[in-house]
Amino acid sequence: MDIAIPIFDRITALDAIGPYEVLSRLPGARVRFVAITAGPYRTDNRQLTLMADEPLAAVPHPEIVMVPGGFGTRALMTPNPLLDWISTAHATSQWTTSVCTGSLLLGAAGVLRGLDATTHWGSLEQLRDLGARPTLKRVVEQGKVITAAGVSSGIDMALILAARVAGDDVAQSIQLSIEYDPQPPFTAGSPETAPPHIVAGLRERQRERLAAGR
Repeated sequence: MDIAIPIFDRITALDAIGPYEVLSRLPGARVRFVAITAGPYRTDNRQLTLMADEPLAAVPHPEIVMVPGGFGTRALMTPNPLLDWISTAHATSQWTTSVCTGSLLLGAAGVLRGLDATTHWGSLEQLRDLGARPTLKRVVEQGKVITAAGVSSGIDMALILAARVAGDDVAQSIQLSIEYDPQPPFTAGSPETAPPHIVAGLRERQRERLAAGR
């Protein structure tokens, strides 16, 4: 089973690595990191490099597509080879998935028209512009399309996908093997539960970052 994770400049590391840790443990799975051009790509904070071992063309029809997000998605919203690949791969995939703003790339590739979908809470309204129906749910399943909200939700999404592919017992075994038992010290993981001043401050920093293009 080929599982393709496309990477790009200014990707958010956990968007890709969280699902990888789960999906790589599926029986018969082969996770392939691909990119428009094979090679190293820096994450959005420029402190880590991820490697794409193969070009997109090497994996035209993966069984599972898993598109991560990150600040670099903004530069990929207009026609480009990655959007073409997503559209083509989705046509034959068993599952097409995303984490965080990776769903914006699914939307730009035409995958989300008329579907409920989620993304990072700071980018939800962009989904509407791409023909989707945005929701704050952590994971959204629509047929073979599964979208996950911000960053850490990719682990939840991957465990749900593992259950769909290999059954609940396998998914639970994977969850136990990675000891995924989240017990966060705060309830600030959602704009609905975080203190209002925290939400407002982060929104402002995100606006400044977008305006500065960094």
